[in-house]
Amino acid sequence: MPNYIRAYIPGGTYFFTVNLLERRRRLLVEHIEPLRNAFRTIKQQRPFHVEAIVILPDHLHCLWTLPRDDCDFSIRWRLIKSAFSRAIEPGERISTRRQVKSERGIWQRRFWEHAIRDQSDFDRHLDYIHYNPVKHGLVGRVSDWPYSSFHRFVRLEHYPKNWAAPLDLDDLDLD
Repeated sequence: MPNYIRAYIPGGTYFFTVNLLERRRRLLVEHIEPLRNAFRTIKQQRPFHVEAIVILPDHLHCLWTLPRDDCDFSIRWRLIKSAFSRAIEPGERISTRRQVKSERGIWQRRFWEHAIRDQSDFDRHLDYIHYNPVKHGLVGRVSDWPYSSFHRFVRLEHYPKNWAAPLDLDDLDLD
């Protein structure tokens, strides 16, 4: 097994995947405003720039760039998870272990992070983030998913609105 070491790079750009503990739940889209508020609050306390994001029912993916002199993404995720958890009503199953620690049973404890190496790596992760709702069968076209920075990238003309959309045979002029 490889020896995994987190790369803490001041001012670095990172790709993250953060999951709910119970993957069948839809908490993130059912409570999108508390999640957005958690991000806003923590960004004010500990600045970072969200380059791209997609919120799915049970997990999210995002690209962040940290301030030039800061590399602590872990504290930011802990604070975001805590703020979101405090903002929604209890109701999840809580394991004995979490009960002993007075923890909620909303988030997986860990998250996946990847330090972005170069522009090509950034672009691949950007596409991955935006295509994810289609990959998971939530929508047929990327532009149909409302909880995505894809719409901002369309306004910035980074993507066309129909990027990665399946070919619509009704729109073809075959005559």
